[in-house]
Amino acid sequence: MSGPSNYQPSHPALKWLERRLPILSFAHASFVAYPTPRNLNYWWTFGAILSVMLGVQILTGVVLAMHYTPNADLAFRSVESIVRDVNYGWLLRNMHASGASMFFLAVYIHMFRGLYYGSYKEPREVLWILGVIIYLLMMATGFMGYVLPWGQMSFWGATVITNLFSAIPYFGESIVTLLWGGYSVGNPTLNRFFSLHYLLPFVIAGVVALHVWALHVAGQNNPAGVEAKTEKDTVAFTPYATIKDAFGVSCFMLFYAWFIFYMPNYLGDADNYIVANPGVTPAHIVPEWYYLPFYAILRSIPNKLAGVIAMFSAIIVLVFLPWLDSAKTRSSKYRPLAKQFFWIFVIVCVLLGYLGAQPPEGIYVIAGRILTACYFGYFLILLPLLSRIETPRTIPNSIADDVLAKHGGKAAPMVSAVILFAVAGGLFAASASSARAEEPDVPPSQKWSFAGPFGKYDRGALERGLKIYKEVCSACHSLNYIAFRNLADPGGPGYSVAQAAALAAQYKIKDGPNDQGDMFERPGRLADYFPPPFPNDQAARAANGGGLPPDLSLITKARSYERGFPTFIFDFFTQFQEQGPNYVAALLQGFEASPPPGVSIPDGSYYNKYFPGHAIKMPPPLSDGQVTFDDGSPATLAQYAHDVATFLMWAAEPQMEARKRLGMEVFIFLIILSGLLYFTKKKVWADVHA
Repeated sequence: MSGPSNYQPSHPALKWLERRLPILSFAHASFVAYPTPRNLNYWWTFGAILSVMLGVQILTGVVLAMHYTPNADLAFRSVESIVRDVNYGWLLRNMHASGASMFFLAVYIHMFRGLYYGSYKEPREVLWILGVIIYLLMMATGFMGYVLPWGQMSFWGATVITNLFSAIPYFGESIVTLLWGGYSVGNPTLNRFFSLHYLLPFVIAGVVALHVWALHVAGQNNPAGVEAKTEKDTVAFTPYATIKDAFGVSCFMLFYAWFIFYMPNYLGDADNYIVANPGVTPAHIVPEWYYLPFYAILRSIPNKLAGVIAMFSAIIVLVFLPWLDSAKTRSSKYRPLAKQFFWIFVIVCVLLGYLGAQPPEGIYVIAGRILTACYFGYFLILLPLLSRIETPRTIPNSIADDVLAKHGGKAAPMVSAVILFAVAGGLFAASASSARAEEPDVPPSQKWSFAGPFGKYDRGALERGLKIYKEVCSACHSLNYIAFRNLADPGGPGYSVAQAAALAAQYKIKDGPNDQGDMFERPGRLADYFPPPFPNDQAARAANGGGLPPDLSLITKARSYERGFPTFIFDFFTQFQEQGPNYVAALLQGFEASPPPGVSIPDGSYYNKYFPGHAIKMPPPLSDGQVTFDDGSPATLAQYAHDVATFLMWAAEPQMEARKRLGMEVFIFLIILSGLLYFTKKKVWADVHA
């Protein structure tokens, strides 16, 4: 229901347009004069936040698509080229990748708010169903987008998830073949997913328009769950709701910016910095965090078809929620039992997400089945039962009465808290017990100059690390994503253009064909990339006992280790993202002459206490006194390991300093903006709360 609009354009051109297409009066009625319940709290700002995030995802996605190459042989490199070579490409990539997580976080809060306050009840059933459709489209879009970088987790995630459709009787195999475009995940799959990933956001935008239309027809729900009766119950959408939403969006942008500029890889998987390899399966395939609860439901059921049905049913059941919950009182604020069970349901969803990230074994399987039963029991048993047996509290007569009423009992429900700590404590204890049983060697954390919000690369360490790479590592390992010109870029080793050109000239680059059709060698140029030590992977394997030395350009992002609970929570606040450098430095120092008693390794392998499985094909590459430094730094293994790990961190992310510098500027701007919006909101709303 749009508000009563008295908009009359004054400019002749606008009058002319208004007579032929009254879009301005429509916008005024829908977004200015539209009556908004005056008791809306900040949980309602997530609708505006979602609108902003949808716009951000579409805009950044369109620009990224201009540079992306949807080809299985080129996709991974094209993504790295965007990050390294496109102006502010790293910013666009971080905004889009982190934006997907922020989008889902906001939509989950939006959905839980709707569940708590009964926003799915009459007359808003169509509004709720459209929201579920948007959510399904988001899940499909997010999954296809996750495949596009064509890393290991992208490839194997696509393989596992698309294979689920093979469980459908009679038509399953045909559906999988159609999705793949062949008989395995490959180039046709990538092209299909890229096309759909590009298209679906615009479909989402169309359904969002219907969602907003349905909202304006039925009117907004509110925390009291009562309909507006008089003008005292509502305020105009502009300026009241708009300024409140603007403040909420600015605060959310601060949270979003934290991931963009300081924690861009926190929510990702290190395996996705390894190019897709159909011959090597990751040890533990997991989807993005926002799919984990449904992934846990899928894995908790041993039958494949039943698991797929349960996974999709966990979403489809939301469509029927308006009819499953027939209670007359909308808001759980006035339903004591419903409130308690709502928070228990939230805990169930969080714990399912945790289980989805764990290996499907032992207590995790049992807990997954129990929590899956709790999930469906909430919708199919509990809500219908509460509708009949619960006695709600007295609701206010009007929204105005709700604003003036004094409500107590703001504390979190005790029953929910007890269940949370009991169940979560048991799961985490089991996880810790399992970790102790495996007794992995965790790389020790080192002090890195580039850590923290003001961290910068140590120029001396970068130069020493480059020397170690040239004299030792380059004999086996390539550096495919670093060009000689990068050595002279800001934030790098500090080479001048002339120094970088001189270094490039020391290398012989294979080029051609020439006018006679022959390949030839020439001195390297600034635009050339560091040449690989072997002409192909087969030659590399033959020279290294069958093992393929990995490219080192992304090694510090492609290697990680579990930090465990609650350390990973603290990592978010301390901006800890140095697992990769810690691992590389520890690996180089982790060789032992002989395995510990009771441990055997295959012939031709070496024991390393930090390498997964401990058996590594690479012999100890560094030893004391092997490389001498011009600056007098100690020629020790510890120094070598630290310096080469620093250099490889720069090779993986040469734009780190620019990222952090821009991040600080953005944070200062957003903090000032949020402060101004807050005081403006207080001023605008002063007369409403008077």
